[in-house]
Amino acid sequence: MLRLEVHVVSDWEELIPRPRSSFVRVKCLKCGNEQIVFSHVVNKVNCNVCGTELAEPSGGKAKIKGEIVSVFE
Repeated sequence: MLRLEVHVVSDWEELIPRPRSSFVRVKCLKCGNEQIVFSHVVNKVNCNVCGTELAEPSGGKAKIKGEIVSVFE
């Protein structure tokens, strides 16, 4: 038996686009500290513990230099 599932999209979901940016939990490669960073940073982001650079701006989406642990949408 073939079962079809249909996803009903509401009018609001169709009209309002999803954001392309998000918040990301990044783990420092040097000391293991985790902090939350915006995915489209404008300024350089350093680790609060050791000062290592975790993210740098690139004219759009940031270059994440640590390990991405999770993404918050």
